[in-house]
Amino acid sequence: MTEDLSPAERYAAARRRAVEQATALAGFREMYEFGLDAFQIEACRALEAGKGVLVAAPTGSGKTIVGEFAVHLALGQGKKCFYTTPIKALSNQKYADLCRRYGADKVGLLTGDNSVNSDAPVVVMTTEVLRNMLYAGSQTLLGLGYVVMDEVHYLSDRFRGAVWEEVIIHLPESVTLVSLSATVSNAEEFGDWLDTVRGDTEVIVSEHRPVPLFQHVLAGRRMYDLFEEGEGSKKAVNPDLARLARMEASKPSYQDRKRGRMREADRERERRSRSRVWTPGRPEVIERLDAEGLLPAITFIFSRAACEAAVQQCLYAGLRLNDDESRAEVRALVEERTAAIPREDLHVLGYFEWLEGLERGIAAHHAGMLPTFKEVVEELFVRGLVKAVFATETLALGINMPARSVVLEKLVKWNGEQHADITPGEYTQLTGRAGRRGIDVEGHAVVLWQRAMSPEHLAGLAGTRTYPLRSSFRPSYNMAVNLVEQFGRHRSRELLETSFAQFQADRSVVGISRQVQRNEEGLDGYKESMTCHLGDFEEYARLRRELKDRETELARQGVAQRRAESAVSLERLKPGDVIHVPTGKYAGLALVLDPGLPAGRANGHRGFEHHDGPRPLVLTAERQVKRLASIDFPVPVEALDRMRIPKTFNPRSPQSRRDLASALRTKAGHIPPERARKQRAQAADDREIARLRAELRAHPCHGCSEREDHARWAERYHRLLRDTSQLERRIEGRTNTIARTFDRIVALLTELDYLRGDEVTEHGRRLARLYGELDLLASECLRAGVWEGLSPAELAACVSALVYEARVGDDAMAPKVPSGAAKAALGETVRIWGRLDALEEEFKISQTEGVGQREPDLGFAWAVFMWASGSGLDEVLREAEMPAGDFVRWCKQVIDVLGQVAAAAPSEGSTVPKAARKAVEGVLRGVVAYSSVG
Repeated sequence: MTEDLSPAERYAAARRRAVEQATALAGFREMYEFGLDAFQIEACRALEAGKGVLVAAPTGSGKTIVGEFAVHLALGQGKKCFYTTPIKALSNQKYADLCRRYGADKVGLLTGDNSVNSDAPVVVMTTEVLRNMLYAGSQTLLGLGYVVMDEVHYLSDRFRGAVWEEVIIHLPESVTLVSLSATVSNAEEFGDWLDTVRGDTEVIVSEHRPVPLFQHVLAGRRMYDLFEEGEGSKKAVNPDLARLARMEASKPSYQDRKRGRMREADRERERRSRSRVWTPGRPEVIERLDAEGLLPAITFIFSRAACEAAVQQCLYAGLRLNDDESRAEVRALVEERTAAIPREDLHVLGYFEWLEGLERGIAAHHAGMLPTFKEVVEELFVRGLVKAVFATETLALGINMPARSVVLEKLVKWNGEQHADITPGEYTQLTGRAGRRGIDVEGHAVVLWQRAMSPEHLAGLAGTRTYPLRSSFRPSYNMAVNLVEQFGRHRSRELLETSFAQFQADRSVVGISRQVQRNEEGLDGYKESMTCHLGDFEEYARLRRELKDRETELARQGVAQRRAESAVSLERLKPGDVIHVPTGKYAGLALVLDPGLPAGRANGHRGFEHHDGPRPLVLTAERQVKRLASIDFPVPVEALDRMRIPKTFNPRSPQSRRDLASALRTKAGHIPPERARKQRAQAADDREIARLRAELRAHPCHGCSEREDHARWAERYHRLLRDTSQLERRIEGRTNTIARTFDRIVALLTELDYLRGDEVTEHGRRLARLYGELDLLASECLRAGVWEGLSPAELAACVSALVYEARVGDDAMAPKVPSGAAKAALGETVRIWGRLDALEEEFKISQTEGVGQREPDLGFAWAVFMWASGSGLDEVLREAEMPAGDFVRWCKQVIDVLGQVAAAAPSEGSTVPKAARKAVEGVLRGVVAYSSVG
C-alpha cells in the first residue's frame, strides 16, 4: 500500500507517525499487551487534546482503559486523578488494579470506612466521598486535574443518583471529567448537558462487543438458538423455537391434567412423559453447560435464598467441577483469606458448607453474604477455580467477574412492590457479563424455558441494546445549606437549574409546547365546525355538559349513600343470620358464619381493615364458604331468618359444609322471595337539574336540525381543550421544577433557623456535616439534645434508626429496642420526625419526590446495641434474624453516620462526640472490622 503513495504523501504519513509516537497515548499503548480499539483511541486522543469525554460502551468492552489513560496523563503532568465508583466493592477492585500497575505508593483509597494513602496522586473513592470533599472544600482537592466517573449511568439511581450530578456540577472548571457509561440511548443528550456544564466534551459511543454474544433458550434437553442464523441487525426469531412455544401454549397446563396426590419424582416423570420440554433443574443446567464447554457461568436468580438453595441442590446432586489439585488450591486460598475470622464465628457464618461448595467449584454471590466471603468467591471465579456462581443482580453492577456464559432462570423479578418483567436495560446489563475478552471467542446468554414464554418478547429484550438515561436529581437539606454557604441563595438556585434533571425537563417542555400549538390549531377548526346559525352553540354545549356532570354527580352520591347504608346494615349481622346476596358469583341465600367485625379476630378471622367495612364469612346453599365485602351488597342487607350453627361445625370440613348447606336449602323453602326495592331517582327531585333542562329547551340551538352534528364537534372541542389545559399544566410543572423545590426547602430551613437569608446559622453548619437520607432529622436530634448522656451502645442504637430500612415491612410486630435511656431517645426521635413530617407537608415538600424525611426504622436498634455492647456474633445474628452480610453492611452504615455525628455535635459541653467515637470502636470489631468491603 505504501508504494501507491506519492513521495509527499509518504512524507506526511511519516510525520503523522512521528507525532503519534511522541504523544502520551503512544507510551500508554505500550503498557498493554493487546491493541486498543478504535473507540478507546478516539477517547484517549480527545483527553490528550484537553477535552472531557463521555464514553458509552457495552459491559466488557474495555471502556475503563479510557479512565486508566486519565490516570496516566495525571501522573505524567504532575497532577492528581480521582477515580470514582458507585460501590465500595468496585473501589476496592480498581484500587488493587491500579496498585499493581503504578505501585501502592502512588495510589490511595477512600470509601467512607477505609482510608489508605489519601494524599496519593491517584485516589480511588466512592462518588459520595468526592461529593463530601467538594462541599467541605477539602485540601485534598488541590492539584486535582482529572476525575474519572465510572458507571456514570448510576445517576439514574433514584436513591443515590443525585450525588453524580452534584459532583459534575460542582467540580472546579480546571478539572477534566471522564464519564464512563453503559450503552444508553440518549448518550448525545447527556453529552450535550456535559458540554453545557463542563465545557468541551467529546461523546464517543460504541455498541460493538469485542466478544460476540449468542442468545439461547434451554428447553428440556435441547439448547435452542434464539435467533435464526443470518446477517443484519434485525434478526428473526428461530422458527423452531417459535413453533415450540405455539405447541406448548396450546396444551392444557400440567395442573389441569393432574388429579390426586403424587410424589415429586413421579410428578416430574409424568410431566416429562407428556411434554417434550420442561424447565431444567439447576444441577442439570450446570451439567449441560459443562458438557457444552460453556463454563464458567453465572446464573442470575433474583432471590438470595434461591441462590443458596441452588448451591445446596448442586451439592446434593453430587456435582463436582474441580479436580483434586484445584480443590487443594481452593482450600489453601480460602484458609488464607479467612484466617482473621475467629473459629467460633466460622460455624455461625456457615463456613464449612460454603467451603465444600467452593472446593467443588460452586458458589453463591449476593448482598446477604459476608463481604469477605464475596471477595473470595470473586477471586476464585476470576482464577477459574469456581466455575458456577448463582448470583443476584447486584453482581452485574460493574464488578469484574466476566464469564463464558450467563444463565437467566426467569425474566421477571421483584422490584420492591410487585413482580415485573425485567427491562431491556437490565437484560443487557446481566447478559453483558458473558464473554471474557482475551479468553473467549464468544459469549453465551442462556434463558431457561418457562411455560408461556414468548420468544418474541425475549428477542425484544435481547435486541434492545440500549436504554435511556434519566436523571434522578433532587435537592436535599444538606445540599441546600452547603450551596447557600458557598454561593448564596441566588447563585445556588442558578446552579441547580443547570442540573441534568432540569436540562431533560426543559427539553421535554419543547416537545409539549409544540403539541400545545398543534392542539390550538385543532381547536380553531373544531370551533368553526360547531358554529350554529341559530345561536351560540358553545354556550349550548356548556349547558349540556353541566347537566351531564350534575346527573353523574347525583348518581355517584347515590352509589356512595347506598354503599354506606349497606356497610351499616352489614354491621348489624350476627352469626346464624340467613341473608340474600343480591348479585355476583355467590348470589342467593347464605348463612352468616362470622360477621367479620373487629371482634371476629378473636375467632381466628381477620376483621375489616383500611375502611373496607365488615367482611362477613358466609356459607352458600352450594356449600361454598366465602368472605364477602360491602361491594357484594349494592343495597342494604337484612336478616331474612335465623339458623342454629352447630358447635361442631368446621368450615374446612366438606361433611360439615354439606350438612349445614342442606339445612339452609330446606330453610329456603319457608322464606318468601325478596322483592326488588324500587328507588326514586335523585335526579327527578333535583332543582339544579330541572333548571338546566329548562334552559336547554329554551336555548335557540335546541331546535337546530343539525344539533347533534354540532354537538359531536363540540364534544371533540371540549376534549381537546381539556387535553391542552393538562399539557399547559405539565409545562408549568416542569419549568424550574428543581429551583422551586429548592425554594421550598430553603423556606423550611429558614423557618427552623438553619438559614437567615444568605447566612448559614450554627445549626445550618451542623446540618452541612450530616449526609444521608435523614440528614435533617439527625440535626434536629443533636439540636434538641436527644442523644446527650447516652452510652456508646445506646447511641449506636439510636443512630441505626436513621440508616436502617427493613427489606420487607412488617407492621404486625413492633421491633425490639433497648430499654431505659435508649428507648426514651428512640421515642423522642420518632416524635421529632412526626413534627418534621407535618412541617414538610405544610411547605409542600413531598417524600414521593425523594426529598422528604422518611420515618425512622427501629428494626436494627436492638441488634447493633447488642453488638456494640460486646455480644457474640451467634447471639446477635439469631436476635437480628438477618444474614451476616446484611448485618455487616448496616453496621458499616451506622459507623459512617456515627462519624458524621461526632463531627457535627458541639465540641464543648456535649457527651455525644466522645460517645460516638466509642460507639464506632464498639461496632467496628469482629466480622465488621475484618470485612473490607461495605
